[in-house]
Amino acid sequence: MQENHLAKWLNNELSEAELAEFKNSDEYASYVRIVTASENLRAPDFNEAEALAAIKNKQLLEQTKVVQLNPFKRFMKVAAVIVVLIAGSYFFFNSLDATITTQYAETKEIVLPDNSEVILNADSELTYNKNNWDSNRNLNLKGEAFFKVAKGEKFTVATSLGTVAVLGTQFNVENREDFFEVTCYEGLVSVLYNNKEVKLPAGASFVVINGAINKAQKPDALVPSWLNAESSFKSVPLKYVFDEFQRQHNIMVSTENIDMNQLYTGSFSNSDAKLALQSISAPSQIKFKLEGAKVLFYAEN
Repeated sequence: MQENHLAKWLNNELSEAELAEFKNSDEYASYVRIVTASENLRAPDFNEAEALAAIKNKQLLEQTKVVQLNPFKRFMKVAAVIVVLIAGSYFFFNSLDATITTQYAETKEIVLPDNSEVILNADSELTYNKNNWDSNRNLNLKGEAFFKVAKGEKFTVATSLGTVAVLGTQFNVENREDFFEVTCYEGLVSVLYNNKEVKLPAGASFVVINGAINKAQKPDALVPSWLNAESSFKSVPLKYVFDEFQRQHNIMVSTENIDMNQLYTGSFSNSDAKLALQSISAPSQIKFKLEGAKVLFYAEN
């Protein structure tokens, strides 16, 4: 049998004479079994740790014992390696988490696999596994997002400061540096903070600033104000107000002679930077100087 009969047979390129000769070869039955088996081949479950251990053991065995393989066995070995690589690549890439991010002055709307809706505020990040979503509705949040959760299995939002769990509801979560706030707008929300659970009915909030739980006031609207292009605060230190202004307008903030712990209650526009600056400075009795993409907040002696 000529050496190229196998390749031509796989491509249906053999003549009748060549096919008859190939079928009479000793290897023909083995090749047929390989092709038949490969048609029903399904990628096995892939475990990265076990695969790595198997490779290391294989390398150790090859260092101590070398066996000369005939061409057919070499072919089988290459085919097996290709199958493992394809299966491993498939399961590896399908296990990767989906990550959505927003930049300064940007928001995004996301529809999850179960049709739950998320609106991501500026300078935020959301991560979840879409391939495993039906059985594991868990995601990680950095920043702020508003959720409209479709009814179903338990839905969990994990942050660096606390965890929020619901079955089906509407709520807002903000997780910034030393600032954690959860507000329930519909249904019931469970908040886990420092291993203690707090239940929030509709119209209730849970706020932690600098590690201290603050008394939260009832929200004024049916959705968070930032969905309507405004940022609202109730007795929040100016530091967090300046940070939010910077995120919403992509204008770098610096301060001079400002008490960053001074409490601020009010709102500013997320679409009009100059109006926002006035809304922050007037009630706080401070001044500002805007130059391009930078603003200085300062207090006169």
